[in-house]
Amino acid sequence: VQLQACGGGLVQAGESLRLSCAASGGIFSTYVMGWFRQAPGTEREFVAGINRSGVRKDYEDSVKGRLVVSRDNAKNTLYLQMNSLKPEDTAVYFCAAASNARAPVLLSWTSYHYWGQGTLVTVSS
Repeated sequence: VQLQACGGGLVQAGESLRLSCAASGGIFSTYVMGWFRQAPGTEREFVAGINRSGVRKDYEDSVKGRLVVSRDNAKNTLYLQMNSLKPEDTAVYFCAAASNARAPVLLSWTSYHYWGQGTLVTVSS
């Protein structure tokens, strides 16, 4: 499967963005999906994950209540609605897909097999 992320940009603290990740070349509904981010000089970290049907979701603690992950299997698209953004959310955001997953949601980047190219989110104070 190929993943194409978009929607990043420069916003002020408190504003919102919605990231999208379009999938092609695979059966999207069979993949567990996730969002990760990486700021300069840091390791890639888990942001949010979602199971195949979109019912079960999991979030990194610092984004709970502000970021919402969702998916539209009919449109082969993963989303990340980002509200109340903070400067510490500044990073390159990556979408990822895992095939044959043995858990409904996957938190480790090593569990994912396919990655999008990343989209930069910059939040100014």
